[in-house]
This record gives sequence, C-alpha cells and structure tokens, in this order.
Amino acid sequence: MAFALSSPYGIVGVLLVCYVLLKWYRARNSGLDFIPTVGYSNSILSYISAYQYIFDSVRMMQEGYDKYKGGLFKMARLDDWVVVATGIKQVDDIRKAPDDVLSFSEAVSRSLQVDYTSGNAVNNNPYHISVIRSQLTRNLASIFPDVREELVAAFNDAIPAKEHEWVTIPATETIMQIVCCTSNRIFVGAPLCRDPDYRELNVQFTIDVVKGAFIINRFPDILKPLAGRLFTNVEASIQRAVMHLEPIIKERRSMLEKYGDDWDEKPNDFLMWLMSEAKGDETSAASLARRILTINFAAIHTSSMSFSHALYHLAANPEFVQPLREEVESVVASEGWTKAALGKMYKADSFMRESQRYNGIGLINLERYVLKPFTFSNGVTVPAGTIICCSSHPVHLDEEFYPHADTFDPWRFVNMRQEAGEITKHQMVSTTNEFLAFGHGRHACPGRFFAANELKALLAHVVMTYDVKFEDGCGFPSNRYVGNACIPGTANLMFKLRCSPSVPVAIPA
Repeated sequence: MAFALSSPYGIVGVLLVCYVLLKWYRARNSGLDFIPTVGYSNSILSYISAYQYIFDSVRMMQEGYDKYKGGLFKMARLDDWVVVATGIKQVDDIRKAPDDVLSFSEAVSRSLQVDYTSGNAVNNNPYHISVIRSQLTRNLASIFPDVREELVAAFNDAIPAKEHEWVTIPATETIMQIVCCTSNRIFVGAPLCRDPDYRELNVQFTIDVVKGAFIINRFPDILKPLAGRLFTNVEASIQRAVMHLEPIIKERRSMLEKYGDDWDEKPNDFLMWLMSEAKGDETSAASLARRILTINFAAIHTSSMSFSHALYHLAANPEFVQPLREEVESVVASEGWTKAALGKMYKADSFMRESQRYNGIGLINLERYVLKPFTFSNGVTVPAGTIICCSSHPVHLDEEFYPHADTFDPWRFVNMRQEAGEITKHQMVSTTNEFLAFGHGRHACPGRFFAANELKALLAHVVMTYDVKFEDGCGFPSNRYVGNACIPGTANLMFKLRCSPSVPVAIPA
C-alpha cells in the first residue's frame, strides 16, 4: 500500500476506487427505500436483479405492474434505480409536469449518453424537432408522391418477386432496407437514399449509439469522456456521412446563391429544411450530417421494427388480407395514391395501431429525469436525481383497457372509432393515457405523423402487390426482449406477385 501511495498512478487509482465506491453507495442508497422493489432491494444484491432484468424484463415488469398497479415500484439498473409508474393517474402526472421539474431531454441524454454518442449540440439545440413539427408535418401531402415512388422502387429492388413463383427473403433485414430507402427519400432525396454505403452507414450508426451508450453507462462520470473516445465510432460515422452529404450541400448552396431561395427545382426534403433553419456552427456539413444521422436513428429502426411486426401478423393470418385489400382498392380508386387516401384507410390504420399495442418497441415510455422533488397525485414524492417512467407494455395488455388484450384484433380500433365521439381518439397517431406507443403529451414523438403515413403506405402496397406467407414450416417468431427493448424475432418470408391487381400499384411515369 505504501508503494502504491508513493506513486502518482497509485494515488489516482486509490482516488478512483474511492470515487466509484462513493458513486455506487449513493446510487444504491438514493432516498427511494419507501418505494417497493421488484427484485432485490439490498445495495449489493440489487446488481443481480439488474442483470436479471436484461434477460427477463417482461416477467419482472409485469410482476411490478400486477403487484403495484395504480402506484409505483422501483427496479435496479446496472447504474441506478428507475421508478416505474403503473397507474393512469400517474401517467397523467408525468405528462403534465413542467420540463424544469421532469426533464425529457435529460433522461434521453443520460440514457443514450448523448454527449459522447451523437454530440451535445443535438441535445442542447434540438432545432430539428421544430423542423419535424412544422415543415415535415406540414408537407406530408406534397411529399407523399416521393414516398410512394420510393417505396415502390425499394420493394422492387429488395424483393424480386414473380407472379407464379415464390421468392424467400430475410424479413427484418429486407424491411429495414426498404424503410431506410423510403425515409431517406424525404430526409436527403434521391439518388443518395438508394446508395448502399449510405444505407449501411445509417444502420451501423444506430448500433454504435446503442452499444456505446450501454458501455459508457457502466462507467463513473469522471471516466465517461474517456470511455466515449474508446468505445464509440460516432465521429468516424459523421465523417463518413459528410463524404455523402457535403457535395449535395455545396451544390444546393451554389443554386441558392445563383437563383435565390425560390428556385424552381429547390428540393423539398429534410436536409433542405435543416439548411434553411441552421445558424452559426450548425451550418457546417458535419453538423448537418450529425442531424441527419440522428433523424435516421430516431426514425428508421422504430419504423422497421413496427412494420416487421405488422408483416408477421399479415403472414400468420391470411384472413386479414382480403378486408385490407378491399379497403385499399376502394379508397385508391377514388382518391389515388395520396395522403388523403391514407386518411381514409381506417382498417389499415387500425391494423398498424393494434400491432403497436400488441408488440410495441419497448416496455416503458415517458422516461423522465427528476430535476426537482416531484410529488405524484397519490402523495408519493420522489427526490431529484431519480429516473421515472411509465410501464407501457403492461398497460397495452391490460384487460381493463383492452378486452381480450392477449389477442391480436386487427379491427379493434376501427370498431372503437365507430363509437360516438371516438373517431379521432383511436387513430394511429393519437396518444392517450392508455396508449403510449408514441409517448404522450408535449413530448410525444413529433415524427409520428410521417411514420404513420409511411407505415400505412407500406402496408397498403404489400396487400395490393403481393401474397405473403412464412417460409414452409415456420410461424410467427417470438419477440426478443433485451432490457426495455422489444426486438422482432427473425424469420424468412415468402412473397409472390399478385395476378393483375385491380388498381395500379405503381405511379405512372
């Protein structure tokens, strides 16, 4: 010990050990003893529960919901505790709380370690959110022809189907390719949206962020900058994105200088909107590339998982196909392939919403970081520094809110919309205290209107263009849960072109 303390490295090592022990003690004794625990409450044994949750999260979350419904419980994570709200009133409490008390951005920053995985500028100046809420949502009708054109091209490229012959494809990988191309037609335009390297970059970026955040969260705050440099490839991804985007950005700026802001062929895409809104350092190609990668991270993988689930339900239940086809045929015959047509596809909307309810993409939602002591409506106060959330998965499977909740009912929400005063409450983009797939309140997913249109357009195209089934001998693959995340199981799907669909499936040239 004397030798260790005589060395500067030894002193630093001892101080670091003391720091880690102090952080551990404070994290495991964080003033939450009065809240019941699922798993071990003991500071040391709670680490066992934290590891169990990674692989047994559905059972543990459901156990907490069943035991403490209408109240709160806590669960250990490897780096801290999380307090889970189970009651509808508590959902409303979190939804209504001001941002200076319950912080959404701080919860995201801590969960994804944004400073090290995507850059603090994205979190500190989230101007892209206002672009999503304004330009993207406002332009849904005008951009839909591009969405439609790209998804047709993406399906044709990814699935070389024939009329009288089945073709087998790996479902999740193929769907991600299609969603990536379709989404990026609106994010960056053609032809970049079809570039294989650009597409692979966006997939890898998400893996890097999730993996990097998981590793960095295992380190004390003092070591997180070092861990961020050692265990993330984000800056390399940014530079790779710049290689693709910088020539486009330069060309567009040149056209702006030459023809002004209203040039005839000015792109109507997310990159152009970002270029118009960016100020100062945010105008650099690297900063714009970082935003585009962030948008892809938020959009592509959630939509891919949602559509994978929906397509599995379609393949497993061929009796659902004909009602969807009849609806799409009728609507497209009168409205064409338009955003207005999507708004009248009530069964397709219900099908996608039910798939979100039944599967979801995670077990929790409305995650917040407590900045000031917060008191729920039941009188329970949680201290500052606490992570709180809502148990969305058990709510979605609760018989109190959804009769026969363990059954996939594709027309559940279209039937609910027929009740008086319920026509808008149960559409896909609507959020309620009982439906949390997109979050709820002012921090609900701002891109859900684009996502819903895209997902319904994908579903409509599939039912009009293909017959779909699982590979022989296979069935609906079980979802895999890793911690809070729900990941669609892997499966091969078989596609065959329909013979002579009664409405055109492609946009005429």
